[in-house]
Amino acid sequence: MAREKTQQQQRRRPGGPQGQIRRRNCFFCKEHIAEIDYKNVNQLRRYISEKGKIRSRRITGACRRHQVQIAQAVKRAREMALLPYVAEGSDERGGGGRRDRGDRGDRGER
Repeated sequence: MAREKTQQQQRRRPGGPQGQIRRRNCFFCKEHIAEIDYKNVNQLRRYISEKGKIRSRRITGACRRHQVQIAQAVKRAREMALLPYVAEGSDERGGGGRRDRGDRGDRGER
C-alpha cells in the first residue's frame, strides 16, 4: 500500500508542489495585434523550423486564432516567394542509408 503511493507521487509532472505548468502567452495577444501581415518576413521566420515547416502552437506559444493567421501568412508569403517552401541545401541528405544511384556495384553498364 505504501509502495503504491510513492510510485504515484513519482509519476506526477515536475513543476512545483502544485504541479503548475508555466503557460506560454501569445505574442500577438500581448502586443494587441489583430491581423498578421504576410509581408513581415522577419516576424514569420520565427514560426518556421530550420527545414521550412510551420511550427506548432505547442512550440510557438501562439493562441489558436493567431496560429491560424500565422499559417495563412506563411503560405501567402511562400506563394509570393518571400519565404522558401523548403530550407536551402535540402538536397544534401543526412546519411539515410541509401547509396548513390550512380554506383551500381558490379552490374556493369547496360
